[in-house]
Amino acid sequence: MNNWHTLNLGDPMLADIRLEEVRQAAMDLYALQPGPDMGVFFRHESEGRLHCEVKLYFSPTYGNLAGTLGATPSAPPSPSGLGLLAGDEAALSL
Repeated sequence: MNNWHTLNLGDPMLADIRLEEVRQAAMDLYALQPGPDMGVFFRHESEGRLHCEVKLYFSPTYGNLAGTLGATPSAPPSPSGLGLLAGDEAALSL
């Protein structure tokens, strides 16, 4: 429960539908039991390659959802360049 999770959605031009599905699933959970520790964040990352990819970062509270979506455990993300997809912005600092 202490791990963040990361999910790579790949090419941003092709990620819109999946991004919306994840956002809706996360918001549904947030609506049931909101909390400042619940957040799903996104960032466009290139890691030195020509094309970037959309990566999602799930706070530990979203671990079950992240697992069902195929996300892998990871360290907390750097806050630089992150956007909030769903939940509470405070989850990044907790």
